[in-house]
Amino acid sequence: MAPQAMAVAVRPVAGECFQVADVVVTLPPFVQQADGKGLLTAYRPEGSDKVADGDKDSSGKWTAVANNYFCFIYNTKELDNSPPTTWKDLLDARFKGRLQYSTPGVAGDGTAVLIKAMHDLGGKERAMAYLKDLQKNNVGPSKSTGQLAPKVDKGELLVANGDVQMNFANMRTMPNQGIFFPAGDSGKPTTFALPYAAGLVKNAPHADNAKKFLDHLLTEQVQRDVSSTGGGFAARTDIKATDPNAASLARLMNGVEIFRPDWADIDRNLTSYVAAWKEATGS
Repeated sequence: MAPQAMAVAVRPVAGECFQVADVVVTLPPFVQQADGKGLLTAYRPEGSDKVADGDKDSSGKWTAVANNYFCFIYNTKELDNSPPTTWKDLLDARFKGRLQYSTPGVAGDGTAVLIKAMHDLGGKERAMAYLKDLQKNNVGPSKSTGQLAPKVDKGELLVANGDVQMNFANMRTMPNQGIFFPAGDSGKPTTFALPYAAGLVKNAPHADNAKKFLDHLLTEQVQRDVSSTGGGFAARTDIKATDPNAASLARLMNGVEIFRPDWADIDRNLTSYVAAWKEATGS
């Protein structure tokens, strides 16, 4: 059983305070920002040696506890015969006022829009030019990515951004959404990992229980349950889940090219990237 009497900050937005929490669970680059602000202290949970080097901090400040990937979603009822597959498709006039993505620099998945666009479209300048063009279809900013999925399911929106774990899990109650990964100039669908990363807060009020909790999250049983219970992917590389959800997720990711962002660069330059996005889109 997981330890009790703990405060956990989960997926905080940029600038949110972690001081009363014991454990932070968030996405990159916000976990790197938390570390950069001196909010985390080193602790390597049991099982973290089975997590890939790229999914944990070399100094032990944080480690992925569940893996996940960036995606977009579309309304399957209205777009069943012609779903979008590329960034270029999203510029079509049929999406005017019915496309929305969460705010870069505020929402982790919104920041991921910038990261993927810069990768797929050939760098910062081309990505910003594209996002400026896309703004004619964009409804406007959204602080929460989670608010967009219900709108896609109902048909208020036709396309929105998201992440595989969240969108796959909520298909049980929101069946009218399909997951896709927009392709760039290469024509290949691409994505990158957005792991749920956890770290021990410096001077945590319940540090002993916090460590036990982090150990618990990386146990074999919890890692096997990530797909069956939450619709995500195990962070430990030695765990190969075989449940029906795991099989469906494997099919979904088949043929999708996975790239690894330079998180150090993103952490260092996020402010300038977001500023460039604001200037390009007038947001």
